Amino acid sequence: MSNPIRIHRHALSGHSHRIELFASLTKVPFELVDVDLAAGEHKSEAFLSLNPYGQLPVIEDGPTVLADSNAILVYLAKKYAPTWLPQDEIGAAQVQRFLSTAAGEISYGPATARLTTVFGAALDTERAKEISNWAFERLEKDLDGRNWFVGDSPTIADVAIYSYTAHAPEGNVSLEAYPNIRAWLVRVEALPGFVPMEATKIGLAA
Repeated sequence: MSNPIRIHRHALSGHSHRIELFASLTKVPFELVDVDLAAGEHKSEAFLSLNPYGQLPVIEDGPTVLADSNAILVYLAKKYAPTWLPQDEIGAAQVQRFLSTAAGEISYGPATARLTTVFGAALDTERAKEISNWAFERLEKDLDGRNWFVGDSPTIADVAIYSYTAHAPEGNVSLEAYPNIRAWLVRVEALPGFVPMEATKIGLAA
């Protein structure tokens, strides 16, 4: 590729981190464009011209502009790193199941719990914790006897689940009861090209 993709992101956004992480793992050249959420930059005319929904992340890959972290992961895998997205129908469907989990229970669980502590959002923390534990109990079982969520090597399913799971303690959601998940996080973090998401000091759970 001639020019790096531009990733419009916020440093504390797990949705944004998914894209930065995947690009780094797959050696896709990229540059980060920080969007000032506190100043309302995501609601500016310039940003809304890229994503009318006013949400991060957004990528620019030449003339292609794309929003939604899971959609971006599919696009980048299909175009630049096809081994991260199974081509057989069962593998592809299994990946989609975990992308749905990332957009559903992970978003409404640990991501929402973290919003209340890191960004001060007025949301139902206890409900978010309940959803988190419900989801983690099932992901823990999904990882029984497995290194990765789908197949024998990492896929975009692992990338989609990683960021908000790793940072669940910042929302006071403990991972102590989930040894399979904790071991999987270590495997992800050991991958060549891994880049962490910026951590906060908020959140007391282990």
